[in-house]
Amino acid sequence: MNETIKEQSWIPLIIVALASFIIALDATFMNVSIAQVVADLHTDVSTIQMTMSFYTLITAAFMLLSAKLQDIVGKKKLFLIGTALYGVGTFTAAVSPNSTILFIGWAAIEGVAGALMMPATVSIISGTYSGERRTVALAIVGVMGAVAAAIGPLFGGVMTTFLSWRYGFACELIVVIIILVMQGKIPNFAPTESRSDLDISGAIISFIGLVLLVLGILSLTKEFNTSLIIIAVGIIALVGFAWFELRRKRSGKVPLFDIELLKDRNLRVGTTIMLLAYLSMGGALFAVSLFLQSVLQLNAFNTGLTTLPLTLGLLIFAIAAPSLSAKLSHKKLMAIGCIIAIVGCLLLSTQFKMNTTMIDLLPGMFIMGAGLGFAMALSVDVALINIPAEGQNNASGLTSTGQSLGESMGTAIIGVILILGVMGGVSHAVDIYAPDYSGNETFQLEVLDHFQKVGNLNDIKANSTIVNIVDVILQDSMAFVMQVTAILMGVVFILTLRLQDKKIKNK
Repeated sequence: MNETIKEQSWIPLIIVALASFIIALDATFMNVSIAQVVADLHTDVSTIQMTMSFYTLITAAFMLLSAKLQDIVGKKKLFLIGTALYGVGTFTAAVSPNSTILFIGWAAIEGVAGALMMPATVSIISGTYSGERRTVALAIVGVMGAVAAAIGPLFGGVMTTFLSWRYGFACELIVVIIILVMQGKIPNFAPTESRSDLDISGAIISFIGLVLLVLGILSLTKEFNTSLIIIAVGIIALVGFAWFELRRKRSGKVPLFDIELLKDRNLRVGTTIMLLAYLSMGGALFAVSLFLQSVLQLNAFNTGLTTLPLTLGLLIFAIAAPSLSAKLSHKKLMAIGCIIAIVGCLLLSTQFKMNTTMIDLLPGMFIMGAGLGFAMALSVDVALINIPAEGQNNASGLTSTGQSLGESMGTAIIGVILILGVMGGVSHAVDIYAPDYSGNETFQLEVLDHFQKVGNLNDIKANSTIVNIVDVILQDSMAFVMQVTAILMGVVFILTLRLQDKKIKNK
């Protein structure tokens, strides 16, 4: 098959889109299965929260290295290595007997595999198609993340309720097999650099910085002062990485990431917007799913149905965004999306009550998802629009890192805000709703333990007073979570005003 025929075929796009789909699906479909995973693996919410966060964290931590490996190994070869490794990870997660094996298969193996695949998806599309076909293909790949987010919670609900959450990983393995069978349809790309160009020191520094940053955030509820130190060290490592990369380039060596690309305002702002948008979505889905399963005692399937309006709004508006951007600029459309998402968050902040129903949450969930759809669908396009061809691999690695880091920190930060809200409200709630237990530390620990176990229906030892206290605290905490999410989208709105529309309308 010659290159002209290859460019006329959409098969390479389909293969790459499938990869993007399962990577994004992995970050959302387990949200509705939290309670069942906690019960099946005899673990707690914090452990599952950490596993979910570390999947996207590890993906983000290896992303810049992966972007550079494309130049050394070759885009197609690296993509296929990542796909095969992903199959190993998803199989391990599917058969995991405990939380440790689940972490190894899902967070560790799949996390590394996802990092090898994600930057290559954008690069393969850029190298396979040109002109208008390239624009359409990139838009479709970008939208696949939103599609996976839209399907994820309901897919996880169906698997968990009628089969098992393990079958969700098994379905991903089937997709991996399909990709490997169809690999011959992907064009070959020759490496452009040698192994001697690989910046191993830079890769190690960036990995340490990203891991320490999120690890510190995850441990805020346990050792606050120690966590702040870990976060500070992580930030220092990332600053050191930037300094190291600048020195490496100025000395004539090939850097892991070309820091000078960040001189482009759209790349800086677009990547930040992507990070915050995915942080908002990932965190909100985690918190809402936990509320539905703990307070309302919904099973995984009904939890997926309840979050479906958010994900449908995300899907519909993400698909509509590329065509609407031809009439409105990316900047205006993304700003409108932020305002819509803020309205949805504020509406939701008033709906988390003891007698909340699925219908009560529907308007706010859909509106929030609609706004996020605009921001997510256009953020990659706006970030890469002015980057020259030789910088596309580096830039795609940065945007992919922003997406993965946003998903990871969303679950981490919003999860920490929720847990801190619960911990901070225990003493006050006990004084009001169970004054007989006021000052009883053992009772307060039992309240926290009930929350960590997601109010498992199988926990027949749970005191009805404890259940009521946890429900009331979660109700107040959820309102705060949605207000924080609204503030995050307000920051995104301000950032969209800094975007440059130059060249975007005529691309």
